[in-house]
Amino acid sequence: MKLLIIAPEQIPVPPPIGGSVENCIYQITKQISNEHQVTVVSLLRKNLARKSIINNMTILRVSGGSKQAYLTNAIRKVKGNRYDLIQIDNRPSFAKAVRQSFPKTPIAIFMHSMTFVSSPMTTKKKANADFNHANLIVGNSKSLQESLIGRFPAHKAKINFVHLGVDTEKFHPIGSSTSKPFHLLFAGRLIPRKGVPTLLKAFGIALKSIPSLRLTVAGGSRKSAYKVFLKRIARNLNVPVQFKGNLSRKQMPAFYRTGDCFVCPSQMHEAFGLVNVEAMASGLPVIASHIGGIPEIVQHDRNGLLVQNYQKPAAFAAQIVKLASDPELRGRLANQARKDVQNRFNWKLTASNLMELYKSKLK
Repeated sequence: MKLLIIAPEQIPVPPPIGGSVENCIYQITKQISNEHQVTVVSLLRKNLARKSIINNMTILRVSGGSKQAYLTNAIRKVKGNRYDLIQIDNRPSFAKAVRQSFPKTPIAIFMHSMTFVSSPMTTKKKANADFNHANLIVGNSKSLQESLIGRFPAHKAKINFVHLGVDTEKFHPIGSSTSKPFHLLFAGRLIPRKGVPTLLKAFGIALKSIPSLRLTVAGGSRKSAYKVFLKRIARNLNVPVQFKGNLSRKQMPAFYRTGDCFVCPSQMHEAFGLVNVEAMASGLPVIASHIGGIPEIVQHDRNGLLVQNYQKPAAFAAQIVKLASDPELRGRLANQARKDVQNRFNWKLTASNLMELYKSKLK
């Protein structure tokens, strides 16, 4: 099969820092290209080649500047070529222009969240019209599939889901020492929906029971004022938090191996939560909000702990203290987390399931 994948306009593929969507594209494409010919169109950045060829995968990079400029350049780059399928990642608004340039080619839109089908990014009417140009819509979790169906019932028949994965060779456990302070980790964008203020307050409460606890927060924010706001909360609470800023994709495996537990305090719908899978692959038990697609991955008292009252710092603090105080529980959850990821959330399985879906739905 000959596939074209159109990435979003903000971050190159593969992403040097952050870029969970772009990382997913790269990891899935690496697997698919073992059997299929794949072309990825992505953003051009300084010091990156306009064209890269890796096995059966070709990455074409085009300049952006704006969403419309990027889309125009992307289509111009590939127009006239023949493809069996075109996959658009997380930008339904690209579908109309792609359909106009490729009127007979099946189009799949791979959604990674509800962000680009909701206000303020778009209107329900506009997103619904965008989906009219797609033959298939794929979410990254059952929760996202259900959310998409709930918002766009007219497209129910073509909305499906495929879970994402992780590279279990790069993300792997390391033996932990019982002598060091119990170390909590967070990784993600520093934006309100990720719940870092809740985590900082929970950490402050948990410290009263276990004064040796430590917390490291990795991630950046486009709004420097929000980062200042978070540091002010930590300072006012007088808690020992280390803010590491953005880490590169290459730095992330080592980052997870510095911790004893990963905390995901999301306050709004999380479609999948790739950081949780990465942490689990690294042998960390996860404490996470019971929201969105997270419970499809983190199963309470099996491979992690879920917090029902996730808006309340005290609820997170209770689970932190519970885990930090019980090495046996910690070991059991961590071992099962690694096993579950190896069996259910690896990129080879993701790619296989995605291609099977394409073959069955786009005959």
